[in-house]
Amino acid sequence: MSCTVAISNLPAFWPVARVPLTKSLLCKSASFSSSSSPNSSKTLTKFPSFTSSSSSSSSPSLQFHILRFQKPLPVPAPAPINLIRNSTECSTSTPNSTSPTVLKRKRPAKLDIPIVSTTFGNFPALPAAAAADFVEVEGDGYYVCCKRGRRGPMEDRFSALVNLQGGSKEGIFGIFDGHGGAKAAKFAAENLNKNIMDEVVTRKDENVMEAVKNGYLKTDSEFLNQEFRGGSCCVTALIRNGDLVVSNAGDCRAVVSRDGIAEALTSDHKPSRKDEKDRIETLGGYVDYCNGVWRIQGYLAVSRGIGDRYLKQWIIAEPETMVLRLNPELEFLVLASDGLWDKVSNQEAVDAARPLCARISKPQLLSASKSLVDLAVSRGSVDDISVMIIQLQQFC
Repeated sequence: MSCTVAISNLPAFWPVARVPLTKSLLCKSASFSSSSSPNSSKTLTKFPSFTSSSSSSSSPSLQFHILRFQKPLPVPAPAPINLIRNSTECSTSTPNSTSPTVLKRKRPAKLDIPIVSTTFGNFPALPAAAAADFVEVEGDGYYVCCKRGRRGPMEDRFSALVNLQGGSKEGIFGIFDGHGGAKAAKFAAENLNKNIMDEVVTRKDENVMEAVKNGYLKTDSEFLNQEFRGGSCCVTALIRNGDLVVSNAGDCRAVVSRDGIAEALTSDHKPSRKDEKDRIETLGGYVDYCNGVWRIQGYLAVSRGIGDRYLKQWIIAEPETMVLRLNPELEFLVLASDGLWDKVSNQEAVDAARPLCARISKPQLLSASKSLVDLAVSRGSVDDISVMIIQLQQFC
């Protein structure tokens, strides 16, 4: 590549002493010419003089000398990462070529991002974003609100079956809080209620507490046969023949409003409970205090639930069950995961939900469920939160 400089013939534009002009450097040819020597670093060519015909005779004619300097070929910089040479241009270029090497940016590989859908309980699959972040469901006599926490993917599930065997005053409900993944919670939501009802029907409604227990144990055994990891806490409520049968395994909790007074119908199964701690230590395990939480074998913070095969020697699926007779004093039932109960007390939950649930002509249970979720979030809950409110008066 060459660089051309036009120098006027007037004295004011003559080259400086560092580039002397001599007659030997001037050519009489009016055309551009290159140096006869291949090693010449500069060539001076005389450009023909010209005079504007419209100018006066006193105007000097302008003449220019063309000074051409040979520039060294540029040294191409090494190609950066993610840049590759064009194979066609590389093959046609030569060491004396004046065209720079053309570089092209390498296109990154296409990312294949899977779309994950999550199903809650027995309801159709929701859009992935909605199912993962926030779910609201309004059913026949019950209302559910679920919100994903900030710790990871949503691991809570719920289930609800109403009009059991054609009875409009019957139903079975559940909240399931998974840990170590959502597989155990999903499996329990799909199978636990069915297994309980199978046991109840087989026993012809006799010894319902034993039927519920067998339903829990059967679900646990079936899940362990799947060889999945993780586990799930459970709380269920069976309404049948005018009875309210509430059971739990883990730290999901059931709280009933009795004329505005909160009454816990379950007790959380945690290693800090003396009877649970004694049971675990009798079986050869240990309970220690880690970062403000009591844990079994330094790992799990609940002592009962579905699954947890690697701790099954100490984590049992046997539930604790309470049976109540439905009456007008029992207004509504709250089933919720520990994402709520870790931040909201039993009475606070009843006080927040009752104005929307009881003693009004048009209960707004969905709004009540959402208000409890919002209350827990406002107090700093980072766990998954699932709240189900059941209008008990509808089943009386």
